[in-house]
Amino acid sequence: MEQLLSGFPVVIPITVAWGEMDAFGHVNNVVYFRYFESARIAYFERLQMLDYMRESGIGPIVASLQCRFRAPLTYPDTLSVGVRAHSLETDRFTMDYCVVSHKLAKVAAEGSGVVVMYDYKALTKAPLPDVLRERILALESS
Repeated sequence: MEQLLSGFPVVIPITVAWGEMDAFGHVNNVVYFRYFESARIAYFERLQMLDYMRESGIGPIVASLQCRFRAPLTYPDTLSVGVRAHSLETDRFTMDYCVVSHKLAKVAAEGSGVVVMYDYKALTKAPLPDVLRERILALESS
């Protein structure tokens, strides 16, 4: 599993729940975006981004998100979900996601999304603060 997730500085475990499956007998496509969300929040917690947001009013907002499904997931299974950030721009960055099935021993899904910095007080886009940029770069180089 580790080699499938090399290059992802944050990896979280997720247990597939019975209720995540749909009438077709596999995990519903919407659930993968929840897996991405859980990994993204873990990444933000490592950056202390949510604390920064509470103090400054400036935080992340998802602008776009996509997923490529590679293998169907079913209950029971344990997943490792990796996330990384790159392409830091003035007001945004891109995040990549990788969902690895322990039962299948392979990548079940890959995705990416654009996260824009947002001023929740002024209700407008904001520049990526230097302190967060530095934290992202440090986490990605660890």
